Amino acid sequence: MRWPFNRFKKQFPAPPRRTIEAIYGTIVAQAREPLFYQAYGVPDSVNGRFDLVLLHLWMVLRQLRSGPDEALPQALFDHFCSDMDANLREMGVGDLSVPKRMQAFGEAFYGRSAAYDRALAEGPEPLAQALDKNIYSGGNIESARRLAAYTADAIAALACGDHATSTGDLQFPDPAQRK
Repeated sequence: MRWPFNRFKKQFPAPPRRTIEAIYGTIVAQAREPLFYQAYGVPDSVNGRFDLVLLHLWMVLRQLRSGPDEALPQALFDHFCSDMDANLREMGVGDLSVPKRMQAFGEAFYGRSAAYDRALAEGPEPLAQALDKNIYSGGNIESARRLAAYTADAIAALACGDHATSTGDLQFPDPAQRK
Protein backbone atom coordinates (compact mmCIF):
# COMPACT_ATOMS: atom_id res chain seq x y z
CA MET A 1 0.00 0.00 0.00
CA ARG A 2 1.29 3.48 -0.87
CA TRP A 3 1.36 6.24 1.65
CA PRO A 4 -1.60 8.48 0.68
CA PHE A 5 0.30 11.76 0.98
CA ASN A 6 3.09 10.80 -1.42
CA ARG A 7 1.21 12.49 -4.22
CA PHE A 8 1.90 15.87 -2.56
CA LYS A 9 5.63 15.31 -2.51
CA LYS A 10 7.54 16.32 -5.61
CA GLN A 11 8.75 13.27 -7.43
CA PHE A 12 12.11 13.62 -9.10
CA PRO A 13 13.37 11.03 -11.53
CA ALA A 14 16.36 9.14 -10.24
CA PRO A 15 19.60 10.24 -11.90
CA PRO A 16 21.24 7.65 -14.13
CA ARG A 17 23.40 5.24 -12.15
CA ARG A 18 26.32 5.72 -14.54
CA THR A 19 26.24 9.47 -13.87
CA ILE A 20 26.43 8.88 -10.10
CA GLU A 21 29.21 6.33 -10.56
CA ALA A 22 31.14 8.71 -12.84
CA ILE A 23 30.87 11.58 -10.35
CA TYR A 24 31.81 9.41 -7.39
CA GLY A 25 34.64 7.74 -9.31
CA THR A 26 36.10 11.15 -10.16
CA ILE A 27 35.84 12.24 -6.52
CA VAL A 28 37.65 9.13 -5.29
CA ALA A 29 40.30 9.31 -8.02
CA GLN A 30 41.06 12.94 -7.17
CA ALA A 31 41.19 12.16 -3.44
CA ARG A 32 43.71 9.39 -4.18
CA GLU A 33 46.02 11.73 -6.12
CA PRO A 34 49.48 10.94 -4.67
CA LEU A 35 50.48 14.60 -4.59
CA PHE A 36 48.07 15.26 -1.72
CA TYR A 37 50.01 12.79 0.41
CA GLN A 38 53.48 13.70 -0.84
CA ALA A 39 53.47 17.48 -1.30
CA TYR A 40 50.45 18.55 0.76
CA GLY A 41 51.37 16.42 3.75
CA VAL A 42 47.99 14.71 4.11
CA PRO A 43 48.52 11.58 6.22
CA ASP A 44 48.66 8.57 3.92
CA SER A 45 46.40 6.50 6.13
CA VAL A 46 42.84 5.22 6.10
CA ASN A 47 41.75 8.36 7.97
CA GLY A 48 43.71 10.71 5.70
CA ARG A 49 42.23 9.14 2.58
CA PHE A 50 38.75 9.18 4.09
CA ASP A 51 39.14 12.87 4.94
CA LEU A 52 40.14 13.72 1.37
CA VAL A 53 37.18 11.81 -0.04
CA LEU A 54 34.93 13.75 2.37
CA LEU A 55 36.51 17.06 1.33
CA HIS A 56 35.99 16.39 -2.37
CA LEU A 57 32.50 14.99 -1.79
CA TRP A 58 31.60 18.12 0.18
CA MET A 59 32.82 20.36 -2.65
CA VAL A 60 30.80 18.48 -5.28
CA LEU A 61 27.64 18.22 -3.15
CA ARG A 62 27.91 21.92 -2.39
CA GLN A 63 27.82 22.63 -6.11
CA LEU A 64 25.09 20.10 -6.90
CA ARG A 65 22.75 21.46 -4.22
CA SER A 66 22.64 24.77 -6.09
CA GLY A 67 21.70 23.01 -9.34
CA PRO A 68 18.33 22.12 -10.78
CA ASP A 69 18.43 18.36 -10.13
CA GLU A 70 17.40 17.84 -6.52
CA ALA A 71 17.74 14.05 -6.72
CA LEU A 72 21.37 14.08 -7.81
CA PRO A 73 22.99 15.20 -4.52
CA GLN A 74 20.99 12.63 -2.53
CA ALA A 75 21.82 9.86 -4.98
CA LEU A 76 25.52 10.76 -4.78
CA PHE A 77 25.48 10.76 -0.99
CA ASP A 78 23.65 7.41 -0.98
CA HIS A 79 26.31 5.99 -3.31
CA PHE A 80 29.03 7.25 -0.94
CA CYS A 81 27.29 5.51 1.97
CA SER A 82 26.98 2.26 0.00
CA ASP A 83 30.67 2.43 -0.88
CA MET A 84 31.68 3.02 2.74
CA ASP A 85 29.48 0.12 3.86
CA ALA A 86 31.03 -2.17 1.24
CA ASN A 87 34.55 -1.07 2.22
CA LEU A 88 33.89 -1.82 5.87
CA ARG A 89 32.62 -5.29 5.05
CA GLU A 90 35.58 -5.88 2.73
CA MET A 91 37.95 -4.92 5.56
CA GLY A 92 36.32 -7.59 7.71
CA VAL A 93 34.21 -5.42 10.01
CA GLY A 94 31.48 -7.57 11.52
CA ASP A 95 27.83 -7.13 10.61
CA LEU A 96 27.00 -5.88 14.09
CA SER A 97 29.67 -3.17 13.99
CA VAL A 98 28.90 -1.81 10.51
CA PRO A 99 25.89 0.34 11.56
CA LYS A 100 27.92 1.98 14.34
CA ARG A 101 30.77 2.73 11.95
CA MET A 102 28.35 4.05 9.33
CA GLN A 103 26.83 6.36 11.93
CA ALA A 104 30.32 7.62 12.74
CA PHE A 105 30.97 8.22 9.02
CA GLY A 106 27.73 10.17 8.73
CA GLU A 107 28.57 12.27 11.77
CA ALA A 108 32.05 12.93 10.38
CA PHE A 109 30.64 14.00 7.03
CA TYR A 110 27.97 16.30 8.46
CA GLY A 111 30.34 17.76 11.06
CA ARG A 112 33.05 18.49 8.53
CA SER A 113 30.55 19.82 6.00
CA ALA A 114 29.15 22.29 8.52
CA ALA A 115 32.65 23.33 9.60
CA TYR A 116 33.82 23.78 6.00
CA ASP A 117 30.67 25.72 5.05
CA ARG A 118 31.15 28.11 7.98
CA ALA A 119 34.86 28.49 7.36
CA LEU A 120 34.43 29.05 3.63
CA ALA A 121 31.97 31.86 4.33
CA GLU A 122 34.48 33.48 6.70
CA GLY A 123 37.48 33.38 4.35
CA PRO A 124 40.68 31.53 3.44
CA GLU A 125 42.32 31.49 6.86
CA PRO A 126 39.30 30.01 8.71
CA LEU A 127 39.06 27.38 5.96
CA ALA A 128 42.74 26.55 6.44
CA GLN A 129 42.17 26.25 10.19
CA ALA A 130 39.20 23.92 9.66
CA LEU A 131 41.23 21.76 7.29
CA ASP A 132 44.16 21.76 9.71
CA LYS A 133 41.90 20.58 12.52
CA ASN A 134 40.09 17.89 10.54
CA ILE A 135 42.75 16.57 8.17
CA TYR A 136 46.06 17.34 9.89
CA SER A 137 44.86 16.96 13.50
CA GLY A 138 45.91 20.55 14.19
CA GLY A 139 49.56 20.01 13.36
CA ASN A 140 50.29 21.44 9.92
CA ILE A 141 48.80 24.87 9.22
CA GLU A 142 51.10 25.58 6.26
CA SER A 143 49.97 22.47 4.42
CA ALA A 144 46.40 23.27 5.42
CA ARG A 145 46.77 26.72 3.82
CA ARG A 146 47.91 25.12 0.56
CA LEU A 147 45.00 22.67 0.75
CA ALA A 148 42.60 25.58 1.43
CA ALA A 149 43.90 27.38 -1.68
CA TYR A 150 43.42 24.18 -3.70
CA THR A 151 39.91 23.85 -2.25
CA ALA A 152 39.02 27.40 -3.27
CA ASP A 153 40.33 26.68 -6.79
CA ALA A 154 38.33 23.45 -6.94
CA ILE A 155 35.12 25.16 -5.81
CA ALA A 156 35.62 27.83 -8.48
CA ALA A 157 36.29 25.18 -11.16
CA LEU A 158 33.19 23.22 -10.16
CA ALA A 159 31.08 26.39 -10.28
CA CYS A 160 32.32 27.19 -13.79
CA GLY A 161 31.46 23.71 -15.02
CA ASP A 162 27.98 23.56 -13.48
CA HIS A 163 26.47 21.48 -16.30
CA ALA A 164 29.53 19.24 -16.43
CA THR A 165 29.22 18.61 -12.69
CA SER A 166 25.63 17.40 -13.01
CA THR A 167 26.45 15.13 -15.95
CA GLY A 168 29.46 13.53 -14.27
CA ASP A 169 32.21 15.25 -16.24
CA LEU A 170 33.94 16.88 -13.26
CA GLN A 171 37.09 18.92 -13.63
CA PHE A 172 39.16 19.34 -10.49
CA PRO A 173 42.24 21.56 -10.67
CA ASP A 174 45.66 19.97 -10.78
CA PRO A 175 46.99 19.87 -7.19
CA ALA A 176 50.50 20.39 -8.60
CA GLN A 177 49.60 24.02 -9.25
CA ARG A 178 49.46 24.71 -5.49
CA LYS A 179 52.16 22.45 -4.03
